[in-house]
Amino acid sequence: MVDTNRITGAAQELGGKIQGAVGDLTGSNRDSVEGRAREVQGTAENLYGQAKDAVRDAADRVADTARDVGARVRDAVDDVAGSDGRAIKDRARHAQGAAGDTYERAERSVRNAGREAYDYAEDAYENGGHTLRQSGREAVAQIGEHPVAALLVAGLLGYGLGLLIHGRD
Repeated sequence: MVDTNRITGAAQELGGKIQGAVGDLTGSNRDSVEGRAREVQGTAENLYGQAKDAVRDAADRVADTARDVGARVRDAVDDVAGSDGRAIKDRARHAQGAAGDTYERAERSVRNAGREAYDYAEDAYENGGHTLRQSGREAVAQIGEHPVAALLVAGLLGYGLGLLIHGRD
């Protein structure tokens, strides 16, 4: 199952690209900067969702593998115990218990690692969003302080985009 952060991140990324392109075409520096900021934020959210999916998938694979190993041990114990009696059955039960304990420890370790990775990804996402908002505010402040330079840059970007779209005839 795909994490919702991936879906909303991809949608936000696309919306930011569109807003940035519209801002570039219309010469709206505010829309251009906000669009780029939304695009980056959407990319970060998408990556965050991908990380959550990867951790969840890894934990599921480990749990499935451990269950498969446990079933194989149980089958092997039943095969051996049927041929040689009570002492083998006791040793087999002991081995089965040890395998179960190992499985439980491994499962706890993977889940803890998954939680830590999730927390780390969440912190990185929040810090990235904070940094992105801070950068956007600084960009808007620079544009406000130097509107003529911002208009020149926007004009050059618009001219370059026009050349790319229409080519040189």
